[in-house]
Amino acid sequence: MPRGRPSRATVYQRLENAIEELNERLGGLPSPKEAEFIWSDIWHLEAHHSTALEGNTLVLREVETLLEKGRAVGAKPLKEYMEVQGYGVAAQWVYSQALEPGDWKTDGLISVYEVRQVHHRAMSPVWEVAPHPEATPAESPGNFREHDIHAFDGGMTPPPWPLVPAEVDEWVAFINSHSDMLRSREDSKPWPERLAEVHNRFEQVHPFIDGNGRAGRLLLNLLLVRLGYPPVIVLKKQRPAYLKAMQRADDGDHGPLGELLARAMYDNLNRFIVPNVAGPARLVPLSALVDKELSLVALRHAARRGRLDAVHGPDGEWRSSRKAVDEYKKSRGRI
Repeated sequence: MPRGRPSRATVYQRLENAIEELNERLGGLPSPKEAEFIWSDIWHLEAHHSTALEGNTLVLREVETLLEKGRAVGAKPLKEYMEVQGYGVAAQWVYSQALEPGDWKTDGLISVYEVRQVHHRAMSPVWEVAPHPEATPAESPGNFREHDIHAFDGGMTPPPWPLVPAEVDEWVAFINSHSDMLRSREDSKPWPERLAEVHNRFEQVHPFIDGNGRAGRLLLNLLLVRLGYPPVIVLKKQRPAYLKAMQRADDGDHGPLGELLARAMYDNLNRFIVPNVAGPARLVPLSALVDKELSLVALRHAARRGRLDAVHGPDGEWRSSRKAVDEYKKSRGRI
C-alpha cells in the first residue's frame, strides 16, 4: 500500500532530528561565506517565490540573471524587476545576519528599527517606479500606514492605523521576551507553531500600506537565521494552502501554518546536511547537489534534456547523485 502524507507530529519530529543533525555534523548553520553556493541558491528561490506569491511573474531564470548580473531579461513591466531587486537586497541583508550569534546590535532578537529597515530595503526600488497610488508621503517605505485596512477574506480586520506603532512595539516585545524559548525550542506549544503565531501576528497588524507579506516573510527569516536556522521559502504553488493556513491562524489555530513552515525549513536544512552525508551514488534532490558551477535551474534543465542522469519522482521532485553530476560536468564540453 502507498504510504500516506506524514502526520504533523512526524513532520515536527523530522525537523527536530534535522536540526540536531545540523548541529552535530556541521556545528550549526554554515555562514554565507562557508556555504556560498547553497545560500545563493536559497536567495534566488526566496526572491522568486516570495514575490510570486504577491503576483510577480518573473520566472526563476529571470530572477537569477537580475540578482547575479543586475541585468533584466524578458519583457516584463519595470515594476516587477524592481520588486525582485528590492526583495533580493533585503534578503541579502537578512542572510548576512547568519554570521555569528550576537553579531547584531540590538538588545533582543529584533528591534522596531529593523522592522522598518527591512520594509524600506524591500520596497524602495519598486516605490521609485510604482508607488502605492493611495499612499501619502508619510507612508513611504519603512513608514507605518496612515490608512485603515479592509477586512481580509477570512474576516479578520487589521487594527486602526493610529494603533499600529503600539501593535508593532507589542509584537517586537513578545518576540524578545520569548527569545530563550525560541532558542531552546522548549515550550508547551510546538516550536513551529510558535513561529507561525509570530508570523501570523505581524500579518494581522499589517503595519505598512503595501508590502506586508514580503516584509513579514523577511522578518520571519531574520529571526530564524539569528537563531541559527535556515530561512524558509513558501513556494508560489503553496499560495492557496498558505492563505488558508493564515486564515486558520487568525482564528487561533496555528497548526496548519506551523506545519507548512516546518516542511519549508526541513527542505532548506537538507540543502546543508545532505551534501555532507550522502554517498556519491545516493539519489538526492537536485537542490542538494547545487554548487559553484551548477545552479538548481541548470541542473533541472540538464535533467529534463536527459543530459544529467536523474529520476523524476511521483512527487514532482528531480533526484540525482553526486556521481551523476560529476559525470555531467565532464561531458559538458564534449556535447
